[in-house]
Amino acid sequence: MKFFAPTKIIYFLFLFLFVVFTNISGQNTTDTQPQYLNNPNYNIELGKYKNYMMKQADIVMLGNSLTHGINWNELLDRKSISEQGIPSDITEGVVNRMEYIFKVNPKICFVMIGVNDVFSWIPIETIFANYKIILEKLKEKNIIPVIQSVLYAGTTQPSAENRNVEITKLNALLSKYASENNIEFINLNRKMSTSNFLKQELTIDGIHLNGEGFKLWGREVDKVLRKFSL
Repeated sequence: MKFFAPTKIIYFLFLFLFVVFTNISGQNTTDTQPQYLNNPNYNIELGKYKNYMMKQADIVMLGNSLTHGINWNELLDRKSISEQGIPSDITEGVVNRMEYIFKVNPKICFVMIGVNDVFSWIPIETIFANYKIILEKLKEKNIIPVIQSVLYAGTTQPSAENRNVEITKLNALLSKYASENNIEFINLNRKMSTSNFLKQELTIDGIHLNGEGFKLWGREVDKVLRKFSL
């Protein structure tokens, strides 16, 4: 017994150290950066925002590559629009860059975000929770929030049928929230989709819009601006 006792002690000590090391290693591998920072466009665009000289904009167009795809001042014949769409951005990314909205002290902010979340298989509950944070932060700063429905994907997009089901669920939550909280909701899909798919004649790739798509979108934005006398 005297011979085997030290051996057993060494064995259990080795086992203990192995378990501790494994747990520490596991924590390190799971402690990764937030998903929105995996998008290389995020820091590229924020680097631009930090150096923009615009001090005040009446209108902010907030979103992802869909919003980023047009010159909104040209489209709406205005001079006071700050376009803050970051390609591939998700709702969590927007939550963490709202300081740039507040920087230009807008009167109104049009929000369209979520399609990248849905196609990244982020749960609808998480997307909606982030949306509510965005909307509440805007209201806290006395900025009029306007929700724009998340556009459906076109038939050419892989998994479009499956993902569009989730987009329908998200838009239903957003529409209900808007109604309950006196927030303007623009249902773009009503005019820009058919059978729950983005119309082929309005898109270049099943996600991003062409000139005709932006023309329809711009008209809906203009209606809301006129409603608020902006």
